[in-house]
Amino acid sequence: MACPAAPWLLLVMPLALLGSLVAPAFQPEQGQAGGESGKQLDQEIGAGESVLVSAYVHLEFSDKTWPPMFSRDLTLLPASASSSLKTLIGLSLTTECNVNHTGYSHCSCLSGYQWNASVCSHHLLCHPQHQSHQPCGCLVFSHPVPGYCQLLPPVPGNLRLNSPLQMPGDTLNLTLRISQEATNLTWFLRRPGKPTPILLQKGTQVSLTSSQGQVVLSISHMSQYWAGEYMSCFEAQGFRWELRQVVRVPLQQKEVARIPEKLSISCATSSGFQLSCCIPRTHLAYTAAWSPEEGSQASLLTTSGSQCLVLAIQRCPAADTTYTCVLQSQDLDPLRFPVPVTIIQDGDTTCPENFSVVAWNVTKAGHVAEAPCPMNKMGVVKRPCRPDGIWGPVQTDCTDLGILALCIKAKLQAGQGRPAEKVPQILAQLQRRVGVASSPSDLIALLSTVKSLSEVVAEDRMHLDRSALEDLLTTTDNILDMNISSLWTQAQVQKPTEGSHFLLAVETLVRSLSPEDQPFSFNSSNVLLQSQFFEPTLPQYRISFPTQPPVWAEIPSHSLAPLAHNGTNISITSLVLQKLDHLLPSNYGQGLGDSFYATAGLVLVISIMAGGQAFTQAEVIMDFGDTDDFLHCVFWDHKLFGGEGGWSGEGCRADAAIASPATWCICQHLTAFSILMSRQTVPENPVLDLLSQVGLGSSVLALLVCLGVYRLVWRVVVRNKVVFFRHAALLNMVICLLAADTIFLGASFLPPGYLRPLCLATTFLTHFFYLATFFWMLAQALVLAHQLLFVFHQLSKHRVLSLMVILGYLCPLVFASVTLGLYLPQGQYLREGKCWLDGKGGAFYTFVGPVLAIVGINGLVLATAVLKLLRPSLSEGPPVEKRQALLGVIKALLILTPIFGLTWGLGLATLLEEVSTVPHYIFTALNSFQGVFILLFGCLTDKKVQEALRKRFHSNQPPNSTISMAINETYILEQSKRSEASHEERMTD
Repeated sequence: MACPAAPWLLLVMPLALLGSLVAPAFQPEQGQAGGESGKQLDQEIGAGESVLVSAYVHLEFSDKTWPPMFSRDLTLLPASASSSLKTLIGLSLTTECNVNHTGYSHCSCLSGYQWNASVCSHHLLCHPQHQSHQPCGCLVFSHPVPGYCQLLPPVPGNLRLNSPLQMPGDTLNLTLRISQEATNLTWFLRRPGKPTPILLQKGTQVSLTSSQGQVVLSISHMSQYWAGEYMSCFEAQGFRWELRQVVRVPLQQKEVARIPEKLSISCATSSGFQLSCCIPRTHLAYTAAWSPEEGSQASLLTTSGSQCLVLAIQRCPAADTTYTCVLQSQDLDPLRFPVPVTIIQDGDTTCPENFSVVAWNVTKAGHVAEAPCPMNKMGVVKRPCRPDGIWGPVQTDCTDLGILALCIKAKLQAGQGRPAEKVPQILAQLQRRVGVASSPSDLIALLSTVKSLSEVVAEDRMHLDRSALEDLLTTTDNILDMNISSLWTQAQVQKPTEGSHFLLAVETLVRSLSPEDQPFSFNSSNVLLQSQFFEPTLPQYRISFPTQPPVWAEIPSHSLAPLAHNGTNISITSLVLQKLDHLLPSNYGQGLGDSFYATAGLVLVISIMAGGQAFTQAEVIMDFGDTDDFLHCVFWDHKLFGGEGGWSGEGCRADAAIASPATWCICQHLTAFSILMSRQTVPENPVLDLLSQVGLGSSVLALLVCLGVYRLVWRVVVRNKVVFFRHAALLNMVICLLAADTIFLGASFLPPGYLRPLCLATTFLTHFFYLATFFWMLAQALVLAHQLLFVFHQLSKHRVLSLMVILGYLCPLVFASVTLGLYLPQGQYLREGKCWLDGKGGAFYTFVGPVLAIVGINGLVLATAVLKLLRPSLSEGPPVEKRQALLGVIKALLILTPIFGLTWGLGLATLLEEVSTVPHYIFTALNSFQGVFILLFGCLTDKKVQEALRKRFHSNQPPNSTISMAINETYILEQSKRSEASHEERMTD
């Protein structure tokens, strides 16, 4: 073969030697450009005995080409007994060296030879380790080369599998049997498609057992994560050895990706489409096929980490068709993956083509459109097409490949990799990747990575240096700073305990700071840390953090006295994590009841390390800077609620501070502390609950009575347009408020374990009907304003009624729907423990805001109406009966508007009030009895309704006054009409 520089060889020669002689140097043969003499041979042997003697021979070739004769062993004719004193009976090539342009020699061993372990340990390999089956087959030397490759003895062992095909969940056993003494035994795994092998050590899934002459490597819970080529590396007989076995694991259903999982397509807009069936790289051979194949063409697409069989359907099928991807491997049952394709027919409801986030094709109503994630992400993006043909929200389940790779690398505790090297590297890479997280899947992968690293550090009792801890805290700060509404809330829906696990992971990692790197401090917007190293004579410990309000903690000297007596150095770390308390599950332990609390906005973590051990029993005094009367000192207990974690007050108490109005928290142990406060809520009060239920019940009954009254008097009372508009609005107000009160009252009787969808529906309907009540009140006021400002403008009954329905029902429906769509994904829609809008976010203000705005508009209309009626002009004065109807509207609005406005003004005040319960009682009373107010002031105080009821129940008794209810074409005497109008004005004033 051709070589880049003058090649040369090292040879081993078997010589037949007679007597005790000195062999002369070996001379270059013909055709050699030059040669060097080797070692002299000085050895006593028996006459005619043939031995194998190693001689160093340097052969160089000027034409840079190996002669063909040197590509095989040379066998010479045996010499006679009377011949020369030495006889060359064989020539074997051992080493081939090439000198590169830098002057270094790359010397590789020929078949059957290898550099010994001693030489191999002092020189670099020509190629990365484990790239060839010879562990020391090629080394890099500077001149001169210290020796040559040696003849390999027989392999001193063998590596056997319990089964080359491992089913998922099984336990793999690799048995190494060694016939010679072996040292430096290590195990490696090279996954399919990965060039670099991974070191295997004892872990949660890896175990090593040794006995005389054998070592067994066991891997529990086998999966694709553990499939690949296993290598056992050891030293024996002066050489390094590598024994290999390939382990194959069959694919599982969840490991095969179908893109898409189902499809709806319009043949009118798309003549064809593609389906993909993708599997990860594996040592197990699979054949893939699609069926049916008519009118389609399949092709194989290979990427760095997977293989996809792509089916291109060139002609759209005439009817719905299910395509099936079949994966087959020898001796295994086939895997089948159906992909139903629905053909959109003429007349079907569809969602139009859309380009939000990704390109969405026309999709049939009721189906879910799917699209692959963007480049460098794994997963799919989904978007439902609602039954009404409106696109739903985009559901992103994409994970960044870089974050996913780090998450896989962090599984060090399972037994793969070198934790001492890998943990700092992963933390540094994680700090750089956290900025690209844009989906709940990314966040879950980040949290899982931190959790895995903490388990590794705890298992191996590792120490982190300053740089690694800074990377961790920077990552933690960025994670806490992520959009809580769009990422954290959705991640918690998938994994509710992620916040608790993240807190435990950070606690574990910050305790592992190396003593040599202390003191250490870190300050960011969400993470503040102070770590100090103390001598045993530490009198007491005090720390403060510049949060708002400031937080400080103190550990008295008597709590540290036991550590001082032991004479060990002490490391105390205090950590403040802001925002994390809002990300923990709302779990409250024994003694905290079912109340709903607000936290201080942060979690304070204090840990003490003494002699390499965590010290947890110590009294700690803390001031969180809050003087709330309903304060509970708590800590986060990771063991509560089956490992989910929860707030517990065990071992903690709240005491009045010395010479300060603040409240101190005193706990007898060290962990993650915070305080719970009854902010924005009222303590459980049976009187308040009873008042609310009685009021709502009274309102429901009053509204039913109101509907009954209208059933009796409607035809008598409603005889002109203005009266019709007024009572139509009032009737719809009654219906909406009745529905809202009934639903709200029923929700209060739901059991504690009510279903979330039922509570969600209850909240939405209550929000809608309460808003509709006020919008109908607004419609009533706007009709009044129109009649006062445009006296001679005739109203179309059907047109005005249509506008009132749009205003009364469509507008509140829009408000309620937007609130649901905007705040539900953010986790700010439902109030904790109540089927009503959350008062902490903006959801509640989408109700109070429109209500107060309507109350303000009604106030302006009322002011205008009063001014108009007090100063009428001859040209503007409305007819008497119309004037009477307008006065009825004004009277109802004049009473109901202030009552409703005061009610929800107080409702807003209850969110701001933290101590006094008086606003809560006033709000509950006014809000609960709204139906009674409408019955009294909107219905029964109307003179026409009263007169109609009198006529209904006392038809044989003459009326006390003459009131004209109808508009007719007969004129009465002008004087009587004026008198009647004057009388009516007095009655309505």
